[in-house]
Amino acid sequence: MSDALISHHAELKPQPRAPRALDVVTPDADGTVNCDVVIIGSGMGGSTFAHALRDSGLDIVIVERGDFLPREIQNWSAEAVFGKGRYRNAEPWLDHHNQAFSPGVFYYVGGNTKFYGAMLPRFREADFGEIRHAEGVSPAWPISYAEFEPWYAEAEKLYRVHGQAGVDPSEPWRSGPYPQPALAHDPALVSLAHSLRLSGLTPFVMPAAVDYGDGGACVLCSTCDGYPCLVDAKADAEVSALRPALLGGVRLLTRTTVQRLVSDGRRVTEAHGQLDGRDITLRARRFVLACGAVNSAALLFKSATPQHPDGLGNSSGQLGRNYMVHNSTFMLAVDPRRKNPVTFQKTLAINDWYGSGPQNPFPLGNVQMLGKIREPMISAMRPWLPRFVSRYLTDHSVDLYLTSEDLPMAQNRVTYDKARGAIKVQWTPNNLKAHEDLVNNTRTVLRKAGYPLILKARMGIATNSHQCGTAVMGTDPASSVLDIHCKLHDLDNVWVVDSSFFPSSAAVNPALTIAANALRVAAHFKNGE
Repeated sequence: MSDALISHHAELKPQPRAPRALDVVTPDADGTVNCDVVIIGSGMGGSTFAHALRDSGLDIVIVERGDFLPREIQNWSAEAVFGKGRYRNAEPWLDHHNQAFSPGVFYYVGGNTKFYGAMLPRFREADFGEIRHAEGVSPAWPISYAEFEPWYAEAEKLYRVHGQAGVDPSEPWRSGPYPQPALAHDPALVSLAHSLRLSGLTPFVMPAAVDYGDGGACVLCSTCDGYPCLVDAKADAEVSALRPALLGGVRLLTRTTVQRLVSDGRRVTEAHGQLDGRDITLRARRFVLACGAVNSAALLFKSATPQHPDGLGNSSGQLGRNYMVHNSTFMLAVDPRRKNPVTFQKTLAINDWYGSGPQNPFPLGNVQMLGKIREPMISAMRPWLPRFVSRYLTDHSVDLYLTSEDLPMAQNRVTYDKARGAIKVQWTPNNLKAHEDLVNNTRTVLRKAGYPLILKARMGIATNSHQCGTAVMGTDPASSVLDIHCKLHDLDNVWVVDSSFFPSSAAVNPALTIAANALRVAAHFKNGE
């Protein structure tokens, strides 16, 4: 939806989101909060975990460094969101040259899911096993898809996923149907889907987490992917998981940055942080990290003690290592002869090259539509390009996101630079030949579909919404950070439920796998195990 078309939604009279009185945690006069469980982070992992424990009888406090994202008409403005970066609020991180960059993460209640594209695929069954790639091996997980499958089903129910079984050529088996029927392609995509089928491919409708149909609030607008949802129709972590958890008695502490965990050797006893500049202390029997794969690792590094000199939980030396973030490319396929009138573009996907096959001896990855690219997005990335050119290109393009698996490597890692007081990310992309083949294959079929001009841009270190792998799960404490229930091997009362635990990254969005794992771990946690 262009900025010129959002004015007719002014009758919604959006008001800033704000916590109700029952949601608010008020520290004691000395800045102390006491509870049974502290969950640090309210994104997909933290909010889903809290939701699963809402009826456990435990006194749970979920801590979020950000605040509620404002509900305002700018939520749907490409110029505000992308051109002016209205909602970007992360601190700079450093690359391996100590050059600062602005990471693609957001600190709000609900975390990055406030801006995600709401597509929630499962990992493929093969993704849980060892897979040989052109440039190395993707390791097997210590648990199988069969063990994960019931939790995928529960997560799909929680996030109201729309989909259809049997249409994705790479999809894993399912124990039941999707909770909601699949969305339909926007009419503007029908001819593209037909052309892809003529090329021998199997385009399908992606599983989507939106409140559409049966009186739902979703209007299938063009401002879903990368935008916050003005009408709360995107099934993000706040809307779907955290709000019901708060009604169930979970408490929320916003605007609070946890800076350090205090350990007596085998247990964490306190978390120290700041609330609006005021020092606070959180005391609990159990602590759960869900800050994101980068920030969770950084917090454990910042919490080093004489007993844990290299960071809490890091006796293996693996903390922060094996950082993965996907090889990804934005692609605009332009036909100068015809405008693209699409509204909700993010439905169509291709997985014919996901695994190895007759045409590709090694896995290549996933192709899916982006939400409609608009001129302010291009201008923010390519400010030297005249705006009228960017506008013409985006008015005549279909827009795709290509994702290939990157492999876990010890040298790709997250650390915390004490001297500079900053997170440092050292990341060198790998498995690039597979990604190049995916790009070339996609370019070929799009040209056959009538798009003679193909523009593309590789995403770099700052595009890290799919971050994972910094505290890998495993059965051997010498080579992993977490056990199979995502508890730190080295500590008795600390768990990590964001994407840090991933042994491999697969080649699709990790959000549903994070949610399913949070439900899986919570079931074990609830039993006191």
